[in-house]
Amino acid sequence: MLSSGELIIIFLIAFLVFGPERLPELGKTLGKWLYEIRKGMHNATAEIENEMHEIDQKRKNDAGNFLTGEENNSGNESDPEKVKSKG
Repeated sequence: MLSSGELIIIFLIAFLVFGPERLPELGKTLGKWLYEIRKGMHNATAEIENEMHEIDQKRKNDAGNFLTGEENNSGNESDPEKVKSKG
């Protein structure tokens, strides 16, 4: 995080480089960029959390099926090697 002294120096340099006319426009643009970046980060974090939750639920279901003796046959019928060994 930047200290207040560093922020003042950055503001003064920006004021000298861009001038007082363009400074509000640049601030508004920077604010929009930061908003979009934060929004994207929030969406990415939420998507990762949802995927992790789904993986946890699948693991719990698979563990529960193992403990109760039920088999998860998803995809077994399409595997020719497994069908041969059954029949």
